[in-house]
Amino acid sequence: MALLTASPHPPGRQALALLLLVLLCLAVGWLGSLVTTPAVIEWYPTLTLPSWRPPNGAFPIVWTLLYLLMALGAWLVWRAGPTPRGRAALLLFALQLAANLAWSYLFFGLRSPLAGLVDIALLLALIAMMLAAFWRTQRLAALINLPYLAWVGFAALLNAWIYVEN
Repeated sequence: MALLTASPHPPGRQALALLLLVLLCLAVGWLGSLVTTPAVIEWYPTLTLPSWRPPNGAFPIVWTLLYLLMALGAWLVWRAGPTPRGRAALLLFALQLAANLAWSYLFFGLRSPLAGLVDIALLLALIAMMLAAFWRTQRLAALINLPYLAWVGFAALLNAWIYVEN
């Protein structure tokens, strides 16, 4: 299977689909920030945090890039055409996106590292399944989302450390 396949969709429809997927992913990030931003100011600094955590300013930059890669990956799968494999891959994309958003509300909104840890474990599994489905449909879509898997794996370690230490 080639890294990039021809699309059965007309170019205008492809551009619109990409725009909508970018807006969807960035909207998920924005919705998560509604509970994350106040908690990062009020609650997060009161926790015992590891010395190896990235600075707070790194998170919005990394997440914006990852949301853009997620959108691009989903678009590549969508543009490959409507197939059962493609639909399954996009369903997994939607499920992981929902779990991604839920984490912000569980960890920061509810201020519950335990609930966040449970969710991020589910999120990691969903991302891995999504990447496998992307690989079977459009390999480039899977490859460009490997940083997302790595970042969420790192975030899971950070979440677990915070849960144990607090």
